[in-house]
Amino acid sequence: MKPETPTEQRTSAAGKKLKMTPSEAIVETLLAEGIDHVTGILGSAFMDMLDLFPAAGIRFIPVRHEQSAAHMEDAYTRITGKAGVVIGQNGPGITNMVTSVAAANMAHTPMIVISPSAGTKTIGWDGFQECDQVSVFESITKETVKVPHPERTADCLRTAFRISYAERGPVLYDIPRDYFYGELEDYILKPHQYRVDQRGYGSSEQIDKAVELLKAAENPVIISGRGVVDAEAIPAVKELAEFLTAPVAVSYMHNDAFPADHQLAVGPIGYMGAKSAMHALKEADVVLAIGTRLSVFGTLPSYEIDYFPKAAKIIQVDINPRHIGRTHPVEAGIIGDAKATAAEIIARLKKQTGNAAKSNSARLKHISKLKASWAWELSELAMAPGEPINPRRALYEIVKLLTPDTVVTSDIGNVSSTSNAYLTFTKPRKHLAALTFGNCGFAYPAALGAKLANPDHPVVAIVGDGAWGMSLHEVSTAVEQKLPVVACVFNNGAWCAEKKNQVDFYNNRFVGTDIEGPSFADVAVSMGAKGARIDNPEQLQTEFMKALHSDKPTVLDIMVDGSQLAPPFRKDALKLPTRLLEKYAHLDHKNW
Repeated sequence: MKPETPTEQRTSAAGKKLKMTPSEAIVETLLAEGIDHVTGILGSAFMDMLDLFPAAGIRFIPVRHEQSAAHMEDAYTRITGKAGVVIGQNGPGITNMVTSVAAANMAHTPMIVISPSAGTKTIGWDGFQECDQVSVFESITKETVKVPHPERTADCLRTAFRISYAERGPVLYDIPRDYFYGELEDYILKPHQYRVDQRGYGSSEQIDKAVELLKAAENPVIISGRGVVDAEAIPAVKELAEFLTAPVAVSYMHNDAFPADHQLAVGPIGYMGAKSAMHALKEADVVLAIGTRLSVFGTLPSYEIDYFPKAAKIIQVDINPRHIGRTHPVEAGIIGDAKATAAEIIARLKKQTGNAAKSNSARLKHISKLKASWAWELSELAMAPGEPINPRRALYEIVKLLTPDTVVTSDIGNVSSTSNAYLTFTKPRKHLAALTFGNCGFAYPAALGAKLANPDHPVVAIVGDGAWGMSLHEVSTAVEQKLPVVACVFNNGAWCAEKKNQVDFYNNRFVGTDIEGPSFADVAVSMGAKGARIDNPEQLQTEFMKALHSDKPTVLDIMVDGSQLAPPFRKDALKLPTRLLEKYAHLDHKNW
């Protein structure tokens, strides 16, 4: 028998080539990936493909601004694990996504950005809506995949999905608008035929090194990050923590990466995190960081506590080799899946110690004392009077009313970041924060994406009035798409994170700080949602519970005290002003 050629072998494995249009090839590849919706704003560039969506069973979700699309899909992916897909018109539609795609990139969120570009016949003429989108997105995505020929349409999209999942981030799939038309022959492959999602525990030698370090540790501490959530590794981390009697901190703004009701949970590190976590970490002689890149911002001193241990031996586990030892020197670096690695570490620890756990009642008592002290401090801070409401009191009341299944999204800003101290979760995939890209306008569209991903669970967005101004237009999207999320808008009439800088460093000289806005509750009602303006804690309790159980989107305009401010975000990056020109001498800090 004549041996098969490589092409014939591929045909027998992949099925027969199909004659398709490029638009059909894209849609069929999306279906093979399990994509059931795409978010964006329609445009003429991809209308031929868009026309296929209803027949294919793909829902198109139109937003009011393209930035919101990628924030929605960022949240959708964090909850489902499935890469979100966004699209917009070539030129301004795609460039409107720059901020939210950059945020998803910093958050390590798989995402496909379908980027129609100018037609090949007109490239370089500075035509209508022409932009070199590949260059714009090169530094804020894991890869930019450019379709070189219509026949490569499906192949390039498969490449985009492969890289997006492998490197955990957005990939730009750039296709000239004339390439949606024509005819090609290609396979429609199943994902397992071109990408692999499962990874092992990495280097056996490094695992052994980690085990030896943990066996010898007197005060081991675990930091559990986003990778633990993505890998569904919390049970393995819990078993490891219990075996070692090791307190578990969660990485910055990933408060759902370990159950807060566990006796070894000490809370989040990073800006406005938990002092209990910081004091526990400060005492560590060995730190096991699982599924976290140990970002610089997420490990900076907070509350004047320089808590990240300088002498501790660090074991870092991350799926991306770029992150190992990037910000803190490591003793053992393991490139591996968080779940597989944690399971292998515990298996080897048990084998070498005869299953003898390092139970330490004195340490458990110490951890309990740290947690109780921090809980008391949070309560005391919240109960201080405010005019009309202390923002911490509002957070305190909201957190008490959250159900275990509630998803909370949080923005960037004074109050949103303070929520890091108050939010606790017992289940994973419940805390979706703006993270270290630090852009305003994340929380509300993220809440819509979370509700899309998990329609049976309540979703609450925590937003300051500044960030709300960048996202309130999506209330009409929530109404249109029947996504009953709750927006808790903390209205203090100012950009209060920057106001705090002007208080501490510029002698209370406020420039560009104040915000004058309408009644956000009335605006919400005008869009077809529900709204309530709140000025006392008792009213907040009542209105929040009504909103949580409403079948319509609700905006709670919570009036909080603008003088009760959190510490500055970047105290490390600011200095008291020095003025050299005579006309500005009165502004010099020496003359205050």
